[in-house]
This record gives sequence, structure tokens and C-alpha cells, in this order.
Amino acid sequence: MWLRRTTVISGSKEPCCDPHPDTEYRDRYEYLCDPLQPAAVNRTRQTEYCPNGKGVNVSLVLHHYQQPTHVMGIFGGFTGRYIVEELRKQHINVTPAWVAEPTRINIFINDGSDEYKLVNPGARIDDEGKEQILHHLQCVAPGDYLVISGSLPPGIESRFYSEILVLCQQKGCEVILDISHPVLRQLLEWRPLLIKPNDDELKEIFGLDVSSPGGTRSNANAPPARGSQCSADPWRARALFSNGAQLWFCSAPKIELVSSACAGDAALGAFLSHWLNTDDIPGPGAGQRHRR
Repeated sequence: MWLRRTTVISGSKEPCCDPHPDTEYRDRYEYLCDPLQPAAVNRTRQTEYCPNGKGVNVSLVLHHYQQPTHVMGIFGGFTGRYIVEELRKQHINVTPAWVAEPTRINIFINDGSDEYKLVNPGARIDDEGKEQILHHLQCVAPGDYLVISGSLPPGIESRFYSEILVLCQQKGCEVILDISHPVLRQLLEWRPLLIKPNDDELKEIFGLDVSSPGGTRSNANAPPARGSQCSADPWRARALFSNGAQLWFCSAPKIELVSSACAGDAALGAFLSHWLNTDDIPGPGAGQRHRR
């Protein structure tokens, strides 16, 4: 996804049609059913087909908050056409890179007590698909923001991240990374504006433990936050933001969980809708700030 001060660009490397049971979310394909039974025909009570994918989700939230946004992604087949058509129906700009294989369909099921997530491998991306992405990114300019989200699909190696960051640096475009690949640590060399690892990724990639308040405060000025600001993915208890000098902590409201799908993408989109327009973190009502 791509964003100017007036527009955001989201780069979704693996968009998908998600079958999901949560009827509160209208941007996915959803299944709602009674408790699953083995060796039986399990019938759904309600099904919805919706465009999905991490960058797509961020754009949908930004669009909800009246922030102009532009989706750049890799799409293929009837599923890819469906996602592009549905986004355009919502008046979201889309610049697709087309590949031969269909965009994947992921299956999310909620039987009333448990969630089941079945994530399929993405379509293989050939050299032509990669060249399309790099060609489309030639349009970015100073004042733009590119959000790179999701996992690498088959056919794309981790060095492709560096190619995109080098291009964006040459164009004066800021980059926001929401990826789980171990190469994230090396990509800090290109000084992305923001990274959004979750707790597990902070520990596995950077060796940082933020499972306790003390560990969080002591690691607030650690390498991930030097040169790049760091937003830790929200989980059941809280969300975190660090700019290397200060740490913001936001507790999560107690709710009845209907679906956890896309929670991190929604949080990132909502955060960016405020932060990129004000260069500030929401006030005390939204969280607590700790100075180093």
C-alpha cells in the first residue's frame, strides 16, 4: 500500500480471498457454523466472500478513516480479479501486477467457541511479476509512504525487499514494514520509517523480550528503535510504540472476541490514519507515555 501525506500505498505481496466466520467484518470471505464434528457434513449458517490480504486490510481501514490510499499488489486468476473489482467498487485505487496462477484462498472458520485458520500457499511469482511491481513503484515520490505487508510468496527471495527499499530511498518515499522475515533486522540499514513486529518476532529476530513492563521499558531504545520507530503488534493485553527515546503503552479494551483475523492490520491502519497526518501519538486518553 502507498500513501502520500494525502495518499497511502499498501503493497500486498500475497492478497487473498479469506473465508472467515466472523460476520462483523465485511472485508473478508467468512464462514459461520455450529461446532465442527469429525466424519460428518458440517454445514455453515452464513458465508461471505470478501477481498483480503495484509496490505489490502490496511488500505480498507485507511479508507474507512477518509485517508486516501492506493493498493499495489500481485493478483492472479478469478480470485485476483474479484479482489481488484471489489476494492474498486469501494472507490479504492488499485494498481495490480498480474500473474498466471490464481490468488490464494484462505479459510477461517469460527464454530462459536474456537477459531480455525487454514492458510494456503500463495501463487508463484515469476520475474515478470517482480518487474511489474518495480515498474509500478517508479511513480512514488517525496511525501509518499509505502507500507510493505505480509509474507513472501513462492518465487520471490528476501533480497527483493532490499530492491524495493533502495528504490524508495532514491525516490524519497518513506517505507513502513510489517513483515515477519528474519531479513527485517538487515533492512533497518535502509532506515524504514516504522516497523511493526509482534512480541514473538521481536524476540526471534532482535532478541528482545517485551513480555513484561520492565523488559519493555529496558528495551525501548534497543536496535529496532534506532533510526526506525517501532510499533509492537497488539495482542490480548496491549499495544506498544517506541521512537527510541519514548515508549507509549496502550491497554486493550475487554471485549468478546468474534474474530482475531486482521487485528494487527486494522491497528496499523488506524494508527497510520492519525500518526502520518499529525506526527504525534494520540493523547493520554489513548495510552500512557514513558520517557527514557
